[in-house]
Amino acid sequence: MLRVGLTGGIGSGKSTVAQRLSSHGAIVIDADLLAREVVSPGSRGLAAIVERFGDAVLDDEDALNRPALGALVFADEASRRDLEAITHPLIAERTRELVAAAPPDAVVVHDVPLLVEKHYGPGYHLVVVVGADEETRVKRLRQTRGMTEADARSRIAAQATDEQRRAAADVWLRNDGPKDELLAAVDDLWESRLVPFEENVRRGTRSRRPEQVTLVETDPTWPAQAARVAERLRLAFGELALTVDHVGSTAVPGLIAKDVIDLQVGVRSLTDADDGALVARLAAAGFPRSEAVAHDSSKDGVPWPKRFHGSSDPGRPAHVHVRDVGSPGWRWALMFRDWMRAVPEARQEYAAQKRRIAAGGATVTEYAEAKEPWFDAAHDRAEAWAAETAWDPSGD
Repeated sequence: MLRVGLTGGIGSGKSTVAQRLSSHGAIVIDADLLAREVVSPGSRGLAAIVERFGDAVLDDEDALNRPALGALVFADEASRRDLEAITHPLIAERTRELVAAAPPDAVVVHDVPLLVEKHYGPGYHLVVVVGADEETRVKRLRQTRGMTEADARSRIAAQATDEQRRAAADVWLRNDGPKDELLAAVDDLWESRLVPFEENVRRGTRSRRPEQVTLVETDPTWPAQAARVAERLRLAFGELALTVDHVGSTAVPGLIAKDVIDLQVGVRSLTDADDGALVARLAAAGFPRSEAVAHDSSKDGVPWPKRFHGSSDPGRPAHVHVRDVGSPGWRWALMFRDWMRAVPEARQEYAAQKRRIAAGGATVTEYAEAKEPWFDAAHDRAEAWAAETAWDPSGD
């Protein structure tokens, strides 16, 4: 099962995307509809609201009088919290029921207006945000909902900003043009990413790039992409993860790299990383474990053990290296990254090596092996830099 979080500001066109995904076979869970369902006549939610706020919040047919309730809670923070304490657990419970009822091969799309504001993103395999500029949204709200311009702008201003949404978005669907363009983008997302992503998660397989190495110029969004992957890893690992760091070439601004995000998770002991419940939890979160890579190429002649997981997302390949905190391999990954960041000459030299090896048509395995002699030769220089600068692995 693939869990997708869908959000977007008012007037962005989120509902259009949800409907299109539903037409492809996705199971759409609409948080707004659930919010109404849990306070429908005869429900536990409505009974609890009446108990807290009194009969004045009911209309003549004993249904919830939303304007009356709104007048009570939106002007009083304590009352609003009381209302949320009633409705939020019920919405969450109903959401869990619907997810549990979905078939194992489902793509479940959770339509959540406040996904960004509530920081729900790490709980999904993927977050899709529908975006449109403010002028477009104001025009739509005036035409489709009869809002005044002032009311529309006020509603927009009360929600998350585009900058905040972009930080949370794995996929940004721009919706300032014709509707057909948005629908085509949704169709492509479904076919090229959501369907294979779901299959990978269900089968416990990771996504792979073509075997031949392709290097790309640095992408300024790599750190933000890594941060989203890191949050999902922290959620899956829980307290077992002592550190989660973006490492490797995509963590070094200005350095060419394969378009693969490398994350290092530091644990107390690899025994923790071998816990069956954790391995299953990571696989369900889209990070299946590979038994093929169990150690790093060491620089001291002693094996550097680790555990390796890969991302199931075909749109964002990621490698997860799990190492003991303080171990030589853990320390080297951080030190090499920081050395590359700090010393332009070393970074340029490494980039030249990468280009030379890739130009020969190396496969991924050949590419990794061909870099090892350069790493071995650079080791002492990196260590000298660390000593001279009093480098501390606890800093990022």
